[in-house]
Amino acid sequence: MTEQEFWQLVTRASLNQSDTEITAQLQARLAPLSDEQLAAFDKHFAIQMRRSYQWSVWGAAYVVTGLDTEYAFAEFRSYLISLGKDWFEQIVLNPDALALVPEFPLMDEYPYPFLQEYDLVAGQLYENRTDHELPFVSSGQSSPAGKKFDDRPKSLKKTYPQLAERFPF
Repeated sequence: MTEQEFWQLVTRASLNQSDTEITAQLQARLAPLSDEQLAAFDKHFAIQMRRSYQWSVWGAAYVVTGLDTEYAFAEFRSYLISLGKDWFEQIVLNPDALALVPEFPLMDEYPYPFLQEYDLVAGQLYENRTDHELPFVSSGQSSPAGKKFDDRPKSLKKTYPQLAERFPF
């Protein structure tokens, strides 16, 4: 599986798809793949999860949602992957660019940029077919890369000016 094929599979059809719609879309796209292709897809997914495992990216998510757990950060990174290669690359390089995403899924009228279990779809399909788990591919180090973000409002506004303007706290 090429990186281009990976991105074609994970990229959402529209920004306002619900998490259930986007997960169902990925399941449908992955279903025809062979077991070897599912394993290759899972490896690509883990690589992108590792690439986005950065304190600066977590800080951007914190401004938008206030997220404060590893689990929520994994769901957020899955959301970033679902935006497609262009958005993902832009946000990983400059997390404040998250402010430029024109539309976020909402939950109770608040931005909800999370995808629950999106990172598990390939593994679930593989296990259903083979009764075995995919080979484990770590999706991150023991802690995010870089320096931990400062969660004081003044610092967040300085580090993430576009996000702070769009999502005032």
